[in-house]
Amino acid sequence: MNYIGQDIISSDLGQMSPIEGMKFLSKQNTLRRPINCVGIALHGGQKTSLTLRPAGANTGIVFRRIDIVGSREILASWENVVDTRMCTTISNADGVTVSTIEHLMSALAGCGIDNVYIDIDGLEVPVMDGSAQPFVFLIECAGVLELDAYRRIIKILKPVCVKVGNKMAELTPSETFSVTFEIDFDNEIIANQTICVNMVNGNFKKEVARARTFGFMHEIETLRAAGLGLGGSLDNAVIVEGNKVLNEDGLRYNDEFVRHKVLDAVGDLYTAGSFICGSYKGIRSGHALTNSLLRALFADKTAWCYIDLGEETTSGGVTNDNLTKDLISVSL
Repeated sequence: MNYIGQDIISSDLGQMSPIEGMKFLSKQNTLRRPINCVGIALHGGQKTSLTLRPAGANTGIVFRRIDIVGSREILASWENVVDTRMCTTISNADGVTVSTIEHLMSALAGCGIDNVYIDIDGLEVPVMDGSAQPFVFLIECAGVLELDAYRRIIKILKPVCVKVGNKMAELTPSETFSVTFEIDFDNEIIANQTICVNMVNGNFKKEVARARTFGFMHEIETLRAAGLGLGGSLDNAVIVEGNKVLNEDGLRYNDEFVRHKVLDAVGDLYTAGSFICGSYKGIRSGHALTNSLLRALFADKTAWCYIDLGEETTSGGVTNDNLTKDLISVSL
């Protein structure tokens, strides 16, 4: 018997071995100590300070706008996403927002962090170098602390797909978490690129984390006229003009563009509130379509279930070893 949707399926899977310091264990994680960074907001252009702080079990990823006295917390949830133009923006019930959360969310997922408070003194997460790597570095410097609470993950039970024109995003059942992405640009430098990254054995850090956001020189004036991209520069984005990459050091990967789309997808999917056991496929998709996919997923209670990685029986007293057999061999 499967308990689907809101109920929890549980199994004693035990503890996985750490691989390259990036753990995917049965227990929840937080940070060992607070750590701070300061950087420029990609779209707003202002200098912003951000501090990652340890949080207790079942807290989740929580943003706190410390520049607004009495502001309520903002849970990094798909339900709280209010804008997906050029980035992912979340809001609380008071209308207080935090934007451009996707790179930080991607790093938190890649490092296996379940619970953290993120104190920020502005509207937008600093872009740093345009990738997730600076945030991975911060997390590694702070250290990872295992908590005395079991992790709950989301198991995809059947395909869920959303389409808009020639864009598509899909989640399908799998025994690990993987991301497949295809992009297609009318530009000879980017053109058509496809990649599939199985998020095991430290692949997030090796294959995805360093991929930077990118844009086109001819679009910059349009973005800035709309109040976007004000903090963008060659220090925090790959800029393409015609058949040239303008960044002096070139690309970090030959296919850095599609790898960054994978990075964004990992971050946006982590607003599900738990790690996903399933395969994601995106074709020309972005923040908006990924959020629409999560809304479609959670609207269909037959398409997913929660699995508790520590308990021997389900909440209804029924074991389900078949569903959880060989479930997790994952280290993002």
